[in-house]
Amino acid sequence: MTTDNPAPPATSEEVEKLHDLVMQLMDDEQAQEVVSIPLTGKSSIADHMVIASGRSSRQVAAIANKLAEKVKKDTGKSPRIEGLPVADWVLIDCGDVIVHLFRPEVRSFYNLERMWAFGDEEGSA
Repeated sequence: MTTDNPAPPATSEEVEKLHDLVMQLMDDEQAQEVVSIPLTGKSSIADHMVIASGRSSRQVAAIANKLAEKVKKDTGKSPRIEGLPVADWVLIDCGDVIVHLFRPEVRSFYNLERMWAFGDEEGSA
């Protein structure tokens, strides 16, 4: 019987490096309306939630796949992806950074920013 040893928790520097990598890729791939919501103190699921839109399902899928490849290349960890191949709403779980990619109509319907931005005085960008 084998036991899985959980990975040690990431340092704050590693978390910020991962967050910066995600934000840079969103910019490079021309994701639209990128919002980053800090989750520290709000949830134990992650330290950051990034929400962005693609112009089409095809672009959403392409961004998700490129992000997964980049995170694996830079960190050695394989993110979990949910929502492909339909790509209306794709979730990429990078561990300390959770990324939601939407088609614009689907994003406006679920409005995750409003749900998760509670307690923020100025909002976030």
